[in-house]
Amino acid sequence: MPKISEIYQCLERALPSSLSCDWDNDGLMVCASPEMEVKKILFALDITPAVTEYAEKIGADLIISHHPLIFSGILRMDGHDGTTRKVISLLKNNIAAMSFHTRLDAADGGVNDILASLFALSDIEKFGVEGDTAARIGTLPKPIAFEDFCKLVKDTLGAPCVCGAKGNEIVSRLAVLGGSGKDYICEAQKMGADTYLTGEVNYNYLLEAAENGLSVITAGHYHTEVPCAAFFEKTLTEAFGPLDFVRFPGGCEFFYC
Repeated sequence: MPKISEIYQCLERALPSSLSCDWDNDGLMVCASPEMEVKKILFALDITPAVTEYAEKIGADLIISHHPLIFSGILRMDGHDGTTRKVISLLKNNIAAMSFHTRLDAADGGVNDILASLFALSDIEKFGVEGDTAARIGTLPKPIAFEDFCKLVKDTLGAPCVCGAKGNEIVSRLAVLGGSGKDYICEAQKMGADTYLTGEVNYNYLLEAAENGLSVITAGHYHTEVPCAAFFEKTLTEAFGPLDFVRFPGGCEFFYC
């Protein structure tokens, strides 16, 4: 069985920290014993209390998440807030946690390449803002009506709903970015996108983009990023052989009525 340290080194090679944004905090979050062998891995987009409880229930040795468990500095470890309570719980139960955030967004094969592959994009290019290249743009196999593409996004990502601001009748050249995507709207249009798929965008940004001829579809932060579980499963299986890899079944802790 691989050790915590070996798994982290493997993922560090695949997802070098140089890809992370300066403001980000990801990597090995919690680890009482780097030499501990890992028999079961739990993947979750976020390490919520429900995830830590589930990890304990199923006997997971390691949680891998996309969003960082610890985002800003911890001043005291006394359970005074949600983050420290989760860290204390993980340490008490000898469960390690590691997170890979913006480096996974930008990496080859990461969040946005997975999104691009889900919609079978070809002629894929990278783009971004302020020097990053997290977003992707490519061409759909064939043009599709905007309303039909909205339904396709909903079904493909398993989203309960999507929000679409129509700037074009037809979707052909698609830009994608998982998560929060308002800062990439102008760049997507400069790259020649007729449609931009992301997780969430402020209302006014949606209206303005549509008025400027760019359709924007938001499918939810969770639903555009949770497919990245496939990256970890593939990378670790190739490195260590079959592993007991479990995806948290609870989904996001939001409710749609």
